[in-house]
Amino acid sequence: MILSGGEGTRLRPITHTSAKQLVPVANKPILFYGLEALRDAGIRDIGIIVGDTEAEIKAAVGDGSAWGVEVTYIRQEAPLGLAHAVLTAEPFLSRCPFVMYLGDNLIREGISSFVEEFRCKDVEALILLAHVEEPQRFGVAELEGNRIVRLVEKPKEPPSDLALVGAYMFRPSILEASRSIKPSWRNELEITDAIQRLIDEGKRVEAHVINGWWKDTGRLEDLLEANRMILEGIVPGCEGSVDRESRIDGRVIIEEGAEIVRSVLRGPAVVGRGSRVIDSFVGPFTSIYYDVTLERSEIEHSIVLENSHISDIPGRIEDSLIGKNVEISRSRSRPSTFRFVLGDNSRVGLV
Repeated sequence: MILSGGEGTRLRPITHTSAKQLVPVANKPILFYGLEALRDAGIRDIGIIVGDTEAEIKAAVGDGSAWGVEVTYIRQEAPLGLAHAVLTAEPFLSRCPFVMYLGDNLIREGISSFVEEFRCKDVEALILLAHVEEPQRFGVAELEGNRIVRLVEKPKEPPSDLALVGAYMFRPSILEASRSIKPSWRNELEITDAIQRLIDEGKRVEAHVINGWWKDTGRLEDLLEANRMILEGIVPGCEGSVDRESRIDGRVIIEEGAEIVRSVLRGPAVVGRGSRVIDSFVGPFTSIYYDVTLERSEIEHSIVLENSHISDIPGRIEDSLIGKNVEISRSRSRPSTFRFVLGDNSRVGLV
């Protein structure tokens, strides 16, 4: 079960008009990484929890055949918590053991070993954890050995630095536990409360601590960091065209139909299909999605979504997330750098 019904408030204005799970990281929607992780773990029957962005999610994922899986869409009436999502999906789950995966999470090592461990253990739940620098932002676990004895949601004084990563393995007992809890102060049925109910009833809940990197991409800085991490591992390739006056340094992917004209690309970076880079500089850790035009401008450590046009920017764009169909062009002044978080269909004139 993949959760894709959240509102993405921390990535507004982008998520006013787009599903946060479909924001591309290294030119691939975040949700697709989750689908690949589940498929690679041997899971073929996937339910996707959807909300107001249901149509957009369905258009992007379809029936799942592109990944060799079968997808069922499950409408959640409102984002009322992860435990509420579990109860909403009860008919789909059919009282079978299942994985719950948050659709805006990226786990570099995947979840195959996590799923295999659960299959081999006699536990009611196996929870993926990771060491984090700001545990107060997450649900946090307290352990005795490998056993979880307490969970706290976004604690002011965290009992550990082990955060719930966003991937969980459950047996059907989580359904009754979710029915038995009350809404939190956020008016949500928290999955941490449901897991704590299992613990309080004496059921065994264990931790699986990951060693590789993981990112919750709900904030701009984390989204850009995830983009950087994925780009660091890319294999360079060119299916587009690069003229003789251009220079490509480092690991760069130029997708089909992309054109590079009198420009410098310094990787790791990716330029999407049909995009055009003219008289410009694309710096490290930049992802340019499809049908984007970049003219007489410089950009690095940024993500640009489809069909946007950037031209004649007098300084370098850095650390930015630029939405769909955005136009950014020069007016008169000359600041040295710019930082943008722009929603879809924005128009910006620099003055």
